[in-house]
Amino acid sequence: MSFIRRELKIELSLTLFIGLTVVAFVAGFISSIAGAGGAIVLLVLLWAGLPPLNALATNKFQSVFGTLSSTINFFRKGYIDLHALRPALCYAFVGSMIGTYLVQQISTDYLSIMMPYLLIVIALYMMFSPTITDEDLPPRISEKTFAPLIGGGIGLYGGFFGPGMGSFFAVAFASLRGFNMRKATAFTKPMVLIVNTTSMVIFLWGGHIVWALAITMAASQVVGARLGSNLVIHRGAALIKPFIVLMTLAIAFKLLLESNI
Repeated sequence: MSFIRRELKIELSLTLFIGLTVVAFVAGFISSIAGAGGAIVLLVLLWAGLPPLNALATNKFQSVFGTLSSTINFFRKGYIDLHALRPALCYAFVGSMIGTYLVQQISTDYLSIMMPYLLIVIALYMMFSPTITDEDLPPRISEKTFAPLIGGGIGLYGGFFGPGMGSFFAVAFASLRGFNMRKATAFTKPMVLIVNTTSMVIFLWGGHIVWALAITMAASQVVGARLGSNLVIHRGAALIKPFIVLMTLAIAFKLLLESNI
């Protein structure tokens, strides 16, 4: 079945469109709180019958708009300082470009094996660390060190592989910069946005996005992300920590199951 016929079939299936729109809304809601919504959407797109490359491209497109929605909401309510975040954003952009290039050159097999265990460590750290709270704490490293180390490093990982990227950024901001969980979650959104937008542009250039589906899901993502980011602002660590722990463990176990298949 050709790509054009595949897209036409999706356009004619109202039930599939409605189902995927609901999934995008849920994913936008979850991603704005704890990340990992993109992994949910990708699985459903593959289940719906999209070829892997088209599923990846369409997922990147719709997730960018959900992240943009939550970023704008956090920014308008004073939780994001873009001036302070600018160096980390620049390094994340460069890292994502390098990661996107590298993933096309080398095998991801070793990273796929390591990732579930790293995600489990992140989840356990979130569960038991006393530093992940609603209070700001003294930073452990400076902004100058944080920007290339975390911005560039996780940006490279996001371009290269991706699962759990939002959780990594949130934990890094909280544990290394001493941010409270509301602020850490808010600062995470522009970082994820710059990394995913870079990947989206590459997919856009390659012509792999299923446009009708991507636009519909993007609109649904925007609404879900707005509601989820409002919950973060009002509930803080009491809501964010359990969400990040659950979603991080879910991705870890999913990767473990896939590696054993």
